[in-house]
Amino acid sequence: MSEYASLLSDAVLRHRARVAEHSARIETELASKVKSEFIANMSHELKTPLNTVIGFSKLLTQHQERRLPDKEIVEYATLIHDAAGHLLSVINDILDISKLQSGKYAIDSREIDLRDILADSINAFHHQSRVGDIDVDVVIAADLPMIRGDAVKLKQIFTNVLSNAIKFTPADGTVAVKAQRTADHGAIVSIRDSGVGMSPDDIDVAMAPFGQVDGGRSRWREGAGLGLPIAKALVELHGGALYIASQQNEGTEVVITFPGRDTVATSSAAMMHDARNSAA
Repeated sequence: MSEYASLLSDAVLRHRARVAEHSARIETELASKVKSEFIANMSHELKTPLNTVIGFSKLLTQHQERRLPDKEIVEYATLIHDAAGHLLSVINDILDISKLQSGKYAIDSREIDLRDILADSINAFHHQSRVGDIDVDVVIAADLPMIRGDAVKLKQIFTNVLSNAIKFTPADGTVAVKAQRTADHGAIVSIRDSGVGMSPDDIDVAMAPFGQVDGGRSRWREGAGLGLPIAKALVELHGGALYIASQQNEGTEVVITFPGRDTVATSSAAMMHDARNSAA
């Protein structure tokens, strides 16, 4: 019996060792794949706008050799400006996700009028939606409460989500923005589009940093794949939650909830109480 128990114990230990080795190998392969995808994605996202800046700025430097019409000069300068803006956006997103993942990201929390933040975010896409022939329907409740948050980061949340909604909605489509008051005096904001939609697997990819849904699309339009992960992390820093509901060819709805001031105050008081008890 003792010999049997010893053999069984050895067999269990060997099995556990094999399982641990297999898990470690999978994690290593996954880490390597993520690293490779990150390098490939960033290589494209950084080189494309840089090539635009270098190419068209070189044409401008040759103005004395080949006189350019004023119209072309303005066109080249606009392309350089847009490419530089895209490049700056990618770099800022990389820095943001790095800070968020390290837990060193801080927000400047104060009383915020969510109506103003939403209005500014929506207006920022007025030209893009008009050019893309996309209707943007907005319904914001008159009794939408003030919330505690960082105005800059709240605008970043909504612009990230709206950018995706408009980007993946075809011409003659619709993006609907609705904001309401919740029972706990918080707010709930939904952004629904009639775009291409996503499968459950696509949603998982979209919510992962640097995730690229539908690699066949123009990478220039897709961006670095950080918009939704950053939005979700920023919402959670505000004590809220972000949910996605989507079906392929049926559109996507992103729902964002923010707690009421009373809830935030109660949570803060509870955290202080716990801290004092721990210190005692």
